[in-house]
Amino acid sequence: MFKELYKYRELLKTNVKKEIRGKYKGSFLGVLWSFMNPLLQVIVYWIVFPYLLRSSTENYLIYIITGLIPWTFFLNTIVQGTTIIKVNGPILKKVYFPREILPLSVVTAGLVNFFISCVIVLLFCIFSGVGISWHLIFLPIVALIETLLLLGIVLILSALEVYVQDIEHIVQFFLSMLFYATPIIYELSMFKNATNLVNIINLNPMTQLINAYRDIFLYHTIPSFKALAIVLIVALVILVLGILIFKKLEKRFAEEL
Repeated sequence: MFKELYKYRELLKTNVKKEIRGKYKGSFLGVLWSFMNPLLQVIVYWIVFPYLLRSSTENYLIYIITGLIPWTFFLNTIVQGTTIIKVNGPILKKVYFPREILPLSVVTAGLVNFFISCVIVLLFCIFSGVGISWHLIFLPIVALIETLLLLGIVLILSALEVYVQDIEHIVQFFLSMLFYATPIIYELSMFKNATNLVNIINLNPMTQLINAYRDIFLYHTIPSFKALAIVLIVALVILVLGILIFKKLEKRFAEEL
């Protein structure tokens, strides 16, 4: 599989560029929407949720940004990746290339957009007075773990979507639920008397990843290596399962599409 991907590496590069540029093709701002979309979301949450949650969190704006930007990476990649095989059905029927290139290109493009969005985080950290620190060296490590997790999930979902068209709708509902099961707009300290709920939320890999991002950007501390190691193991298990499921199901892609 890796030999095949290397052989078609130029096609992979082309697909990644297409995913990045094609998403905003024809729009006036183009790729600048990679900045604008998360920025507009952050502004809405920053204005509304402190009043709804009555949050007294210090640097709440940065707290939201450091949760929402990684979540947007997670959300957009899964939503787009779930349908990537189905959308490219006509091409799959005519041309041979490693099918893994399609989900891989979506995840890679998502990672590029994420790093672009991180510029927003850095700017807000600087101008809000939070500042930046040497802990930024851990950012690529945390981003890589999230990317591996996403790749495994996208491989599974994109393959299943070919056979079960309802997958994309189920995924969107599940992601909506998962948003509130991840401490993006609230702090876990709000649930001091709900230990079981806190334990469940902590089982969510995105909780640990977002905590790591906040350690890097907001708190200027070293992320928990233990928590990241656990998430990495989970990500690798899902990735291996994703590869096996994808390879098993891709044999009938052309027939089902």
